[in-house]
Amino acid sequence: MKPIPYPGRDVASCFEAVSDLPWPVFLDSAGTGCDIIAFDPEITLVSRNGLTEISERGKSWSSEQDPFSLLRKFLSGSSRSLLPFPGGAIGYLSYDFGLRLLGIETRQKPGSEMPDFCAGIYERAIVVDHAKKSAFLVSRDDSGEILDKISSKRTARQPFSIQGRPEITPCRSEYVSCFEKIGNYIRAGDCYQVNFAQQLEIPCSGDPWSLYLSGRKRNPAPYSAYLAHPHAKILSFSPEQFLRVENGRVSTSPIKGTMPRSCDPRTDAENALALAASIKDRAENLMIVDLLRNDLGKICRTGSVRVDRLFGIESYMNVHHLVSTVSGELEAGADAISLLKASFPGGSITGAPKRRAMEIIEELEPFRRGIYCGSIFRLGFDGNLDSSIAIRNMAVADGKLRLWAGGGIVADSEPASEYREIRHKARAMIRTLLDSKIPSC
Repeated sequence: MKPIPYPGRDVASCFEAVSDLPWPVFLDSAGTGCDIIAFDPEITLVSRNGLTEISERGKSWSSEQDPFSLLRKFLSGSSRSLLPFPGGAIGYLSYDFGLRLLGIETRQKPGSEMPDFCAGIYERAIVVDHAKKSAFLVSRDDSGEILDKISSKRTARQPFSIQGRPEITPCRSEYVSCFEKIGNYIRAGDCYQVNFAQQLEIPCSGDPWSLYLSGRKRNPAPYSAYLAHPHAKILSFSPEQFLRVENGRVSTSPIKGTMPRSCDPRTDAENALALAASIKDRAENLMIVDLLRNDLGKICRTGSVRVDRLFGIESYMNVHHLVSTVSGELEAGADAISLLKASFPGGSITGAPKRRAMEIIEELEPFRRGIYCGSIFRLGFDGNLDSSIAIRNMAVADGKLRLWAGGGIVADSEPASEYREIRHKARAMIRTLLDSKIPSC
C-alpha cells in the first residue's frame, strides 16, 4: 500500500492512465464514497453454460466447479484490512447466472453469447476514499511503473459512434400482450409481482469510454461502474445496493417505487410526497423487503435480521425512489460468498415469489438479460463484499450496444402507467446516447 495524491473528482483520469492494461475496471461512487480502479488481474474467470475458463499468467484451463467455490479458493487466506479494498475479486454475475443457480430451464434467446459470470482477481488497484480525501495504490510488486503511468500522457481512443436506428423489444403492443399474460398469472395465484423489462439494441463502433463519461455527468449514481472486459464493455449507473458485508455485518437496500423528477421545485416536491404516500408502491416495496428478509435469514444468525429503514425517499437526477434497508449478521461458518449464492439474484428485480417470477420472465421476455438485473461486485481478500443491482446500464459487445429498463407489475398495475415508468427510467441513458449524437429513437 502506497499513498498517492488525492485526485478529487478527477478519478476518471486515473482510470484512463491504466485503461490500456488488461481487464481494467472502475467502480465509481460519483464522489459519494470510495472509488476503486483495478487492472492487470492475476487470475480471470469467465463462465458460460456451467463451464468456467480460468487464466492465470499465461496458463489456461477449464473447470466445471461452481464459480463461487472457485472464488473462495482464489481468495483464501484473507485477513482484515484498513483499506476499503485491499485487492481481491471484481466482476459481475449476469441475471442469467441466477437462472442457472435456481435450476430454471432456459431457452435460446438473443444475447446468449455474453458470459454468465466474469471476474478478475486483482492485486493492483487505485483506491480513492472521498470521505477521507485520500488515495492509495494497492500493489504487491514494484509500484514505480504504475505511478509513472498515472502521471503520463493518456491513451488515444477510437471515437464511439452508432450506425442505424435502435430496435426496441418488446414493442408497445407486445408489451401490452405480455402485461396481460402476467396479470393472468397474478390472478391465478402464481405470483404477486413480476418485474418485466424492455431492451433497446443498436449497432455501434469505437470505444464507449466517452459514452460512460457523458453518462456519469448526466446520471451520477453511487454504484456506477465501467468494466472493460475483452468480451464486453459494461457501463452501469446504478443507484441500488444489492449486498454489503463488512466484518460479518450484512446490509441490503432494495429500491421499489419510482417517480420522475421535475424542473419545477414545487412539482418535484409534490412528486416525492406522492411516492412516499403511494399505497401501491409501498405495498410493492414491502413485498420485496419480506423477500430479502427471507434471503438474508438463510445465511444470517437467527434473530439478527431487521428492517432498519422502511419506505425512505432517495432522489437522483431524473427520478425519486422508494428505498428500504434490511440488515443482519452472518452466522458462524458463513461468509460473503455464501450470502451472495443464497440471495442472488436480488428480489427487487425479479418479483415475488422469486422463482415463479423468474420462470414467467424467462417465458415472456424475448431477449437474454445478460448483465441487466445481475450484479456488479467487489469481494476483497479481507472477506468484505460490496455489490450493486445492475440497473441503468448498457453493454457494448459484438458491434452492438444494448440497454434495458423494467418495472414491477402487480395486481392493480395499469399497462399505460407501467410503460411510462419504464420510459422515465430509461430517459437518462437515452439522453446520454443523444448527447453522443445518436439518432432519436
